[in-house]
Amino acid sequence: MPWLLNLAYLVVLVAATPWLLWQRLLGKSRRGLWQKFTGAVAPRNDRRPLAWFHAVSVGEVLQLEPIIAGCRARWPTLDILITTTTSSGHRLATERFAGDRVCWFPLDFSWAVKRALQRIRPTLVVLVELELWPNFILAAHRAQIPLALINGRISENSFRGYRRAGGLFGRLLCCFDRLVMQNEIYADRVRRLGGPADRTLVSGSIKYDRIQTSRDNPETLALARTLGINPRDPVFVAGSTQEPEEQLAIEAWVAARENHPDLRLILVPRHPERFDSVAATVRRMGHSLLRRSNVDGSAIATGDRPVVLLDTIGELSACWGLADVAFVGGSLTNRGGQNMIEPAAYGAAVLFGPHTHNFQDVVEELLRRGGARVVNDGPSLADRLIWLLDQPSAASSLGDAARGFVTSRQGASQQTLAMIEDLLPATVVGATEKDSACGKAA
Repeated sequence: MPWLLNLAYLVVLVAATPWLLWQRLLGKSRRGLWQKFTGAVAPRNDRRPLAWFHAVSVGEVLQLEPIIAGCRARWPTLDILITTTTSSGHRLATERFAGDRVCWFPLDFSWAVKRALQRIRPTLVVLVELELWPNFILAAHRAQIPLALINGRISENSFRGYRRAGGLFGRLLCCFDRLVMQNEIYADRVRRLGGPADRTLVSGSIKYDRIQTSRDNPETLALARTLGINPRDPVFVAGSTQEPEEQLAIEAWVAARENHPDLRLILVPRHPERFDSVAATVRRMGHSLLRRSNVDGSAIATGDRPVVLLDTIGELSACWGLADVAFVGGSLTNRGGQNMIEPAAYGAAVLFGPHTHNFQDVVEELLRRGGARVVNDGPSLADRLIWLLDQPSAASSLGDAARGFVTSRQGASQQTLAMIEDLLPATVVGATEKDSACGKAA
């Protein structure tokens, strides 16, 4: 199997070579590509136990925050390594985990994954959500390195695709020592794909544990000052958007300002490569623009009310705390929605489109509790925005229900750590117990 997979990957890589060269000519070369292709990470020199956490991109990196904080508290003798696949994820991991080593995850060629595993020598490998790279998983399993999947999720579409692949994914799932899923629906899908029932567990979603619920947190307050957001002004945030959702949000904002002239608009596109095109859209529609990347950190005048483009990485979480009304993007397109937990946690009045199958369980529960509303298109987005601004008590009730839903789901991080604890060597777990006993004796 490894060499068949290598051949398939090489075909894809060769086909992508002209595009990669073109990106390089444009100054957009892919960082870490050679290290990914060869697995040539810097070798580890000490023999201490190490947990290798892999987070594909920004979203997964953020999910790791409560897990790694919990690791440090529970197992202080455990070394930690974080790998990412995307440049934005790598940049954020370097910022958020400054005390830990951050590397690139190897491409799934047999030589790359074998070399990386030999150089890192992990005690435990932990993958976030559902990362099933066959060569990597099989190589780790052959090397008898414990494997855990945490915060696992598998959408209905992915499940159908994996079933069509036959027994391949069942073989991969059997390599895992723990398959820790977000809910029973995902756990059932994994078992039906061949995952061992006794190793498939449910923890809840880690996303709820790293969620901020207070609008007075330092990051949100600092962002408000930097962007010149007056505390008295209502704010409409359209986050994780895709084309044409930014234009629809602008049109809704324009309509709402007829009766609410102080309304502010903050746009947060999902993909960084679209920042420039979204800026051009704002200007083409005749509105003044403030790009977050052009603000040096000092506060700007609150009297100005330009459209704000949050064209930075890692600030959307704090930005949701500014929202009175929040539209979660990727839901008026076929993307399948984006994470609506963060605006819900702040008690914003949450809106999203009808295409939210990637977050089906969250959406169903939010709607059941009366914590969100569905908008079907641009005009209905404008109508609902205006209605919420006209009916502040209704918006407040919507937000309270949303926040209540989030707080009821917290606690998954500690459950996850407990579920993977027995995959660590006794020297790591025992050291923590010994330290605790010494503390009590003192």
